[in-house]
Amino acid sequence: MRVKVLGSAAGGGFPQWNCGCSNCMRLRTGKLRGSPRTQTQVAFSVDSKVWFLVNASPDLRAQILAAPELAPPEGSRKSPIAGVFLTGADVDSVMGLLHLRESAPLSIFATPAVQRILSEENSMFRVLDRATPPAQWLGLVMQPEFGHPVGGDSHEVSSFRFSAIPLGGSYPDYVSDSLREKLSAKEAVVGFVVEHDGKRLFFAPSLPGGNPEWKKLAESCDLVFLDGTFWSDDELMLAAGSGKTARAIGHLPLSGADGLLQQFSGVGRGRRRRILIHINNTNPILDEHSAEYRLVREAGWEIAHDGMEFVL
Repeated sequence: MRVKVLGSAAGGGFPQWNCGCSNCMRLRTGKLRGSPRTQTQVAFSVDSKVWFLVNASPDLRAQILAAPELAPPEGSRKSPIAGVFLTGADVDSVMGLLHLRESAPLSIFATPAVQRILSEENSMFRVLDRATPPAQWLGLVMQPEFGHPVGGDSHEVSSFRFSAIPLGGSYPDYVSDSLREKLSAKEAVVGFVVEHDGKRLFFAPSLPGGNPEWKKLAESCDLVFLDGTFWSDDELMLAAGSGKTARAIGHLPLSGADGLLQQFSGVGRGRRRRILIHINNTNPILDEHSAEYRLVREAGWEIAHDGMEFVL
């Protein structure tokens, strides 16, 4: 299984277009040891021919153009992208679907709640139905069960298995109160396990911290992508002078008591690789000369960057 990181930043990318924080300013002026990043996007394939996306970032068009593997064959308008797995309904996870509006056939895997949010209250996503054939919206197999997704016009069962796990988060603010009341809390935010030929990938770019069962699942995987959004719980408040804590907006901070580094310490040695992804522009780990960057690397973590690739 090949896994490509097409984007690794949190919403807005790095540098963020409207942000003058220390990280963004120093990157713009060449004074920060680090690299620009587009918004988080991962693609994987078990045969290097048919590809699946995990989420669909607002930067997806540019990310596809930067990945030769995702280009159509010469003389064709057929994309090698067969499907998309959605972890939730956040804008940064779904807006890229609009770039795929002319891709056919396309399978979109999401919880029933996420499907309702996008189909009932956001009519622009109906543009996905204009392809021939229209996009196929499919449900998720939840832990402890595994399922084989169907993608591509052959409708043959794929050779990899997948499963989703509820992570205990909440729905985006744009979801109306009337619809929110009808939705299951367990369907708001999920993580994914993808399994092929005895190897496992785990992907959870948002860890609200409401369901600790994700740790057992992640420990069974060979490649683990986890929420690297914020270094500290009060990071946004310190950077902007106001705002919410990391936990209040659905992200487990890396540092501090019961932070991700403490909760997942000692795991990932040997054959397992642990990758921090969805990194906010204010996070000091983006500076490769920072103490925080060194602490993360010394603890055995890798920090995702655009263009990173893994083979399982």
